[in-house]
Parts: sequence; structure tokens; C-alpha cells
Amino acid sequence: MIFRDTIAAIATPPGVGGIGVIRISGSGAEGIARRLFHPSFPLPSFASHRLYHGRIVAPETGETLDEVLISFFRAPRSYTGEDILEISCHGGPLVLRSVLLETLRAGARPAERGEFTKRAFLNGRLDLAQAEAVLDLITARTREGLSAAISRLEGRLSGRIEAIRSEIAGLLASVEAAIDFSGEEGGPETPEIALSAFQSVIDGIAALAATGRRGRIVREGIGIVIAGRPNVGKSSLLNRLLGENRAIVTPIPGTTRDFIEEALDIRGIPVRLTDTAGIRPPENAVEKEGIDRVRERLETADALLVLLDGNSPLAEGDGEILRQAAGKPFLAVINKIDLPQRLDEAELRRRLPENAPRPVRISAKTGEGIERLDEALHGLVLGAPEAEAPEAMVADLRQQASLEKAAESLTRARDGLDGGLPPELIALEIRDALDALGEITGKTTPEEILEQIFANFCLGK
Repeated sequence: MIFRDTIAAIATPPGVGGIGVIRISGSGAEGIARRLFHPSFPLPSFASHRLYHGRIVAPETGETLDEVLISFFRAPRSYTGEDILEISCHGGPLVLRSVLLETLRAGARPAERGEFTKRAFLNGRLDLAQAEAVLDLITARTREGLSAAISRLEGRLSGRIEAIRSEIAGLLASVEAAIDFSGEEGGPETPEIALSAFQSVIDGIAALAATGRRGRIVREGIGIVIAGRPNVGKSSLLNRLLGENRAIVTPIPGTTRDFIEEALDIRGIPVRLTDTAGIRPPENAVEKEGIDRVRERLETADALLVLLDGNSPLAEGDGEILRQAAGKPFLAVINKIDLPQRLDEAELRRRLPENAPRPVRISAKTGEGIERLDEALHGLVLGAPEAEAPEAMVADLRQQASLEKAAESLTRARDGLDGGLPPELIALEIRDALDALGEITGKTTPEEILEQIFANFCLGK
């Protein structure tokens, strides 16, 4: 696709740095370079994929704005598939703004969010799943998130989608052959396709869709709230998991009055861990407000970590928290195992739901059992024991919804075939399945969805 305009933006984060990069893409990129760039040595032409040293000079005033390195990438061998000019300046905000302003005066316009990647998609350099992976790569918070984004950027999810679409296209070809011959004397009225062929494709789609939960958790993270009675060690556990003294720890009940939320990496999963006030009958209005907020936070949490004091018997407050936690994923954790144990673990297990994970025993003070807790939290978050990440993994609800839509269409096609429906109706369902999968890679994605996706990108990418 040929765009008439040339776009420009600062491609590096705001603030002071050693280097700042301005990216220009479009047919006017080389003209802008010739207008603003004064090379250190005579330069008859720009070779693609080479670095050149020189100065950026404002044409109207002759003022040198910065000493720079520039690189020029000729179409189609560039990120966007267009001519691209990248100017590496010194990383001061004033320098970058000054150089960017001159590129705009020289004929470029400010790029919109994600416009460089959108042009790469529209010019066939990336499909939509790969384009989304670029954003995930930038925003990844854990190694597993980074690995999953790289996998999608390399096209592993796209390759799996295209393999499934190829199988569906084969089914469609068989059905359309039946349509072509149905008018001939003696021709088949319904296609001769085994129902198992449909089921095989449906199963493949279901297996890929099943990766969606892990994909979203790795990409977006999960919120876990630490709940418990006062002085069971919630703040000590937060500090232990973070490896720093983030929360104040005292023997005085009610020290924590408000939430303390911190981010951490639990075996590749980004987790927002929240320390809360201890739940007990409030002694004043301030404490009551804090406890009311804790109950609200328990309702909205993705998962709960219920902390219990192993040095004391189960109390009524423990039972209240366990009852409130029963409606969502939670893990019971027995703290203070470095002290004499007075908690009846058999009684605790009787109070837990049948499918609840086995309680974990730890000492937030000494660190004993923390590795076991990490493993149990990883299993709690993923809903299954720790397992190797699949090679192709769905990243978000949009992709998962498209897979589910494709599976539903194929199921209707299979049932229609079994029920003797005309092949024309079966073909319509199969085409709907192809379109649904095409939305993942961008072959059939509506324009408004594309706009929403690229609006989430930063400027300069």
C-alpha cells in the first residue's frame, strides 16, 4: 500500500538519555534527510542499511541542532515497508523536540499512535497477530511474557492459525465440489466428507483456544490479595516475597490501615500483590473504613492468599475469611512455623472446599517454605500444576473469541452435514469459520477493530 504522506515521531521514551531516536517513514524520508543532514564527508547518495555521521542543521537559520548518526532503510526492506530515516541524536528532550520540529517543517507530519506498525501491517511486513506481539514485546513484565511475545512475533501463532485455515479450506473445497455437481444427473446432493474430518479441526481449534487463559495471564498479569486476621504476618510475607521492607511490621494489631500493592514476578507470571488490613471487629471509624475496603478488595481480587497463624488455634475471624474466599481461587497458607504449632491442620482441611489446594506451611520471618509457596501460587494462578508453555499461545480475549466463533461455525457445519442440510448452507458456515480465524491475523478484521488495536501503541512504534 502506498501512502502519500510521510510521518515522523520520537521513537525513544521521554526523559534524558544517552541517545534519542527520531523515526521518519514515507516517500519523503530521503528528501528530509537531504534537506536537514550535513554529512561529515561528501555523500553522493544514501546506501540502504548504513550509518552516516554528520550534523542536523535548520535550513532557515543555518543553526546546528545536533551532531547525529543517521540510517536510511529503502523500501521494501524496512520495518514499515516504506523508506525509513532514523536520526540518532543525543538524548535530551530539547534536542529531540528541535530536530523533530525541523522534520515536520521539511514535509513530514506527526505520526499517530502505532502508525509505524500499522503501516508495517498494511504493507504486509507483519500480520495482525505479529503486530500485536510488537506491543506485547514492549510492555512485557516477565521473562515468560517476553518469550510469549517473541514467539508470536516470529509467527508461531500465525502459522498455527494458517494451518487450521488450510484444513478448513480443504473442507470447503469438498463442499463446493458437491455444489458444482449437485445439478448434474446422478451427482451427489450432499458432500462425501467424514464427520471426523470436521471434528478433528474443531478439536485443534479448541486446543489452541485453551491456551488463552495462560496467554492472558502471562500478558496482563493477575491480582492476588493477602487476607487474614491482624498480626498473622501479612506485611512480613509481602516484604519476604518482595525481598525488601516495603510494609511496616510491628506487633501492634492494626498497623496496616490501607492497601499496599506491589508488582512481582512469580515464575514468569506478573502478579499484583496486595497487603491488606487485618479483618477483625473495628475499634474506631478509621479502622472500620479500612476493613470495609478490604472486604471490597477481596470481592474484586483474581485470587486470594489466606494467611493463618500456625502459632494459634483457628479463630472465628479465620473462618469468616475462608468462607469469603471460597467463591474464587485461593490458597491457605500457615505462617509462623518457626514457632510452636497450635493450629489444628486437620480441622483446617475440613473447613476447606474439596477442590482447594493443600495448605502451604511457611515462615515469613525466616523464609522457610517460601519456595514451596512460589510453586503453589504459580499453580493457583494457572489453575494447574507448573507446566511448559505451549509453543503457540493465544494472547487476548479478541483472539480467543475468534477461535470460539470459528469452532461454533464448524460445529454447525458438521451437524448440518450429519442432518442432510444442503451443501450451500454448510459452505456458508465453513466460510464464517474462515473469516473468524482471519480476524486473528488481520485478513478479515474490521477497520474499527484495527483502529482500536493500534491506538494502544505508543508514539514512534
